[in-house]
Amino acid sequence: MNGLDLVNWQCLYSAADVKVCLKKVHTLRYAEEVCYDNTLIIKPFSSGLEIGSSNWRISGPRRNLMYLTSSVFESDHTMDFDYRSLQGSDVILFSDCSYVHNTEYKVPCTSSASLSSDCYSDRANNAAELLSDNSESLKEMQKIGFICSCAVNSVKAGGCVLISIGRIGSSLVLLEQLSLMLDSSDLKIPIFLLSTSAEEMLAFSNVIPEWLCNQRQQKLYSGEALFSHTELLGAKKIHVFPGVDSPGLINAWQEPCIVFSPHWNLRIGPVVHLLRRWRGNEKCLLVIEHMMDTDIALLPFKPLAMKVLQCSFLSGIRLDKVQPLMEKLQPKIVLYPEDSRIRVLPDDRNLYTILYYTKNETVRIPCLRNEIEAELSKDLAIGLKPKLLKNGSMAIARVKGKINLNLGRHLLGPVPEPSRTFQHEDEKDLMDVVSVENSRIFQRRGDLPVLAEKSSRIFHNRVVHWGSMDPSMLLVALEERGINGTLVKHETSSGFSCKIHVSEPNKAVIDISGSSSVISTGDESLGALILEAVSSTLDSI
Repeated sequence: MNGLDLVNWQCLYSAADVKVCLKKVHTLRYAEEVCYDNTLIIKPFSSGLEIGSSNWRISGPRRNLMYLTSSVFESDHTMDFDYRSLQGSDVILFSDCSYVHNTEYKVPCTSSASLSSDCYSDRANNAAELLSDNSESLKEMQKIGFICSCAVNSVKAGGCVLISIGRIGSSLVLLEQLSLMLDSSDLKIPIFLLSTSAEEMLAFSNVIPEWLCNQRQQKLYSGEALFSHTELLGAKKIHVFPGVDSPGLINAWQEPCIVFSPHWNLRIGPVVHLLRRWRGNEKCLLVIEHMMDTDIALLPFKPLAMKVLQCSFLSGIRLDKVQPLMEKLQPKIVLYPEDSRIRVLPDDRNLYTILYYTKNETVRIPCLRNEIEAELSKDLAIGLKPKLLKNGSMAIARVKGKINLNLGRHLLGPVPEPSRTFQHEDEKDLMDVVSVENSRIFQRRGDLPVLAEKSSRIFHNRVVHWGSMDPSMLLVALEERGINGTLVKHETSSGFSCKIHVSEPNKAVIDISGSSSVISTGDESLGALILEAVSSTLDSI
C-alpha cells in the first residue's frame, strides 16, 4: 500500500459550533404558545410517542397548519396523543411514515360517490370507537413483560443482560417492571445505567409532569415519585455512571447484572465494551430495537454466542386508524408522503383533498380563504355608529382604519394622523378661516391662501347606497314628497326594466334597470327631492 487509499478523519464541526447552534434552539412547555416573526403562532401538543415528542399547530393570519408526526394514541408513560386539540386545522402535513413498511394493515379502496347522513354518523361513531381502542397499550405492556421475563431467566442462569434501547419512556417503564420482577423472584441483581446523559435523563423525567400520562400525574398530586427510579436509587438497587471508566463502577460492579446502555447503534459508548466482554457467553442476553439491521449492527462482534432479542415498540399511527383520525380532525387538505401513495388511497367519501409530497420538492397548496378576518381595535370600536338595515337582519357601520399584523392576527386600528411641521412659530395660527369651494379647502391668514386637498374627506363623508330598488315603494316615497308620477314597465333583451314619468311639480324621468338607475330632470331642486326619495327606499351608510 502506498497510502493513497487511506482516509483521514476531518473535523466538520467544533464544540463551539455546536454550542452556537444549540443557542438557537428554543424549548417549549406543553401547549405553550410562541409567536414567530409576529406572524406565526406555534403551539406543541403531545404525540404520545415519547416524553416531549410533539405534534405542532402553526397558525397564521390566512391558514392553520398542523404538523403531524409519529403518534401513539395511548401510552403507559407519556401523555396520550392529544388529537382533539388539533381539530379544525386547514392543512395537515402528515409525516408519520411508520406504516409504510408495515404490511399488517391495508386501507380498502372504495368507489362510493355519495354518503348519506346516517352512514356518515355511523362512520363517525366507528371512528371514535376505533381511536379510543386501548389494545395497542395492552400489547406494549405485554412486550415489556416478555422482555422482563427473558432478562430474569438469563440472570437466573448466571448470564448478564445488556439492554440497548434509545427510547427514554420505554426504558423507564422497563426499569420499573424489571425491579418488580426481580423482587418477586427474590433475586439481588444489580442494575446499571451507563450513559453520559443518564443522570440528566432521570432528572428530566421528574420535572415535566405535564408531558406524562394521567396515571403518573396522579402520583404527583398524591406526593409519590413519577417513576420508581428515585426509590431504586435510594435503595441502591440501580447504579448510574457515565461510562465504563467511571471510578465508582469497579467497586459497585457485580455479575450477573443488568445494564441499560442506550446507544442503540452499537458503535459508541459502553455498549461496545460490554458486547466484546459478553459476546461469547451463551447465557447472556442482548436486547435491541427492531428498527436496525441486526446483521450489520452485530457484524463487528461476530462470532456471537449470546442470545439476541429484538423488540418492536409501537412507533406511530396504525394504518387502519389514519382514515378515522382524519374524519375526526376534519381538515380541508392533507399532505401524505409520496411513499404512502399506494397505501393511502383517495376516497370519494372524503371531505378533504389529498396531496402527496416528496423530499426537496415544493408543493403548492390551494388558497382556502379569499377574505381577510381582522379584529377591531378598541379605539375604533368606541367610535362606531351602527345602522340597522331595513330588513332588520344586522346593523353595519362605516369605519376608516389601517390593517396591521399583530401576533399572527390582522388588527384594524385607527389611521395615524400625519404629523405637520411648521417653518415658523406663527404658522400654527394659519387656520383662522376655513371655507369650502370647488372641492378644495382654502385656509387663509391675511392675504396668503394655503390649499389642501379634501378628496379623502369627501369620500369618507359620501353616503353609499346598495340593494335593489322597488318601483312601487319609490312611487310611495315620491308621493310623500309631493311628486306625482306614472310607472311604466317593459321587457328588454337583458330583462325587465321600468320607468317612472314624473309630471308634477315638474317634468322628470326615472329609468330603473337591474344594473343601474338614472334620474333625468332639468329642475335641480326636483332632482334633489327624487334622490332623497330613492335614498329612503335603499339601505345606506
